[in-house]
Amino acid sequence: MVFFPFHLMIAYVLDLVAGDPPWWPHPIRWTGRLIISLEWLFYDEEGSPSLQRVAGIGFWLAVMAGVLIGAILMMGLSAWVHPVAGQLVMIWLAASCLATRSLHQEASKVMQALAKGDINGARIALSRIVSRDTGKLGEKDIIRAVIETMSENVSDGIVAPLFYLALGGPLWALAYKAVNTMDSMVGYLNNRYRYFGWFPARVDDFANWVPSRLSGFLLAGAARLLGFDWKRAWQVMARDAGKMKSPNAGFPECAAAGALNVQLGGSNTYFGQSVEKPTLGDSLRPLTLERYEAMVRLLYGASFLGFLLAMGIRFLLVRV
Repeated sequence: MVFFPFHLMIAYVLDLVAGDPPWWPHPIRWTGRLIISLEWLFYDEEGSPSLQRVAGIGFWLAVMAGVLIGAILMMGLSAWVHPVAGQLVMIWLAASCLATRSLHQEASKVMQALAKGDINGARIALSRIVSRDTGKLGEKDIIRAVIETMSENVSDGIVAPLFYLALGGPLWALAYKAVNTMDSMVGYLNNRYRYFGWFPARVDDFANWVPSRLSGFLLAGAARLLGFDWKRAWQVMARDAGKMKSPNAGFPECAAAGALNVQLGGSNTYFGQSVEKPTLGDSLRPLTLERYEAMVRLLYGASFLGFLLAMGIRFLLVRV
């Protein structure tokens, strides 16, 4: 089945309207369960670093095979039942890869608790969307964490899936989401995953190289359209993106920091260990609820620009 631009448009609108209801069947959640099951099968705590790296490659291949075979079967069987059913399943799979609305919804739960003065509730809600330890964070650090995860997920949850949907339809986007989900679950430099998660993390770096830079450009473009500091967004990207260990995360975070005139990065705690990350941007304005609201506008602006770009790419590829 051909993934036409109108399929992409419907999937994008469906994500904006419905998001990811917890009661709705969701392929990315299924991918997470598959990852947990296969990690138990492949991971050997007693294995040498070399054996753990090999096991990590086997684990990655098994997850990708499971995701792609499952998606092909779902699309093929639904199209066999009825052509319209096949198209609906294709749209549903595409929409499941996008996260504009759900990203806003999860961030808003944190900020709503913070606005009510419920600092513990804000910490708990934040712990569901970030990997850092949140139990002792104050208000400014919570807002910083929310803006950081929103800006980074402009790439992971919106622009990258749109990019792969534009290039190859739902199969490419689902493959990307499997890569990204594996990285988020096993791509850590801790004792358990340092070697086992090495290959999944490196593949994720490769898959996000173009989308992360596109995300920075789109955030800067959204800043220009929405009246934020788009010039500083470009300046901070050029100056600070290379400071990050990750070859990709710095671009959207720097663009957001520059556009909002805030400073991101600094000290965080992961799994009980303090990690000092480079600072991104300049603290020209304080980290407040108002800056979060501005980040929400940037999120939707970059999402819409990414959608327009994806539509253009898909239209050209279908015509060819």
